[in-house]
Amino acid sequence: MEDDIFAKRSGVERREVVRHSMGMIEHSFDNVSEEVPVALVFNGISHAVMMATPCDIGELATGFALSEGIVDSKSQILDLEVVNHAAAMVVQMTIAQGAFMGLKERRRSLAGRTGCGVCGVESLALLDLEPVPMEPMPLPAALGSALERAVREFPQFQVLMRKTGGVHAAAWCDLNGGVVKAFEDVGRHNALDKLIGYLAMRRIPVGDGFVFISSRASYELVRKAARMNIPLLATISAPTTLAIDIARKAGLKLVSFCRANGFVEYT
Repeated sequence: MEDDIFAKRSGVERREVVRHSMGMIEHSFDNVSEEVPVALVFNGISHAVMMATPCDIGELATGFALSEGIVDSKSQILDLEVVNHAAAMVVQMTIAQGAFMGLKERRRSLAGRTGCGVCGVESLALLDLEPVPMEPMPLPAALGSALERAVREFPQFQVLMRKTGGVHAAAWCDLNGGVVKAFEDVGRHNALDKLIGYLAMRRIPVGDGFVFISSRASYELVRKAARMNIPLLATISAPTTLAIDIARKAGLKLVSFCRANGFVEYT
């Protein structure tokens, strides 16, 4: 379970600032979003370190393990503990032996590459850009009205954004567009992983709604959504070409530039 210190953190810190406006100088304070290193350790082996907002870290770790294909289901995560190490956090996870063997094989493949990371042809295969077609899932019967409602309700769930102006949010919406739950983080991928972890931990069927994100649609976000069989991904900003290509291959509906008066459908 999460360390009590981090469980109580708000994700916001007050910092001294000097405001300059219209030739005037004012010494004041500002709300700033927290960002700390979070290390993910699987069965005693450190796998990744990410910079994240120190809230909902259990959901973040669970969602990351699922959306990156480290585990196939929540049941393969046997134990999870979040530990405070001064200015950083460590998530100790115990996963099923089969999943751990797969993770070790992936690490060996990465370690065996030479040169500059993904520059090699063999390394490109590790990006997993060929998704398996998703299972057919329900979509909003009235897509336009569902997205209009999501756009309208979304801001009230962006608590950290209102305080700091510096975080992304990923929300779970029902098929009518009502926002059910949202998670915020300095990283858009982290926000989505927190949401995915939340859905898995509460066994919420992904066919019961869609995801709305306050960012552009990058290929990583689309790939994570496709792995989880999320039928619809809606974003406020633009998609990339690779995001569109992966969404089409997976059978995921991708809509962007979502506003109260319209949206752009890419798949």
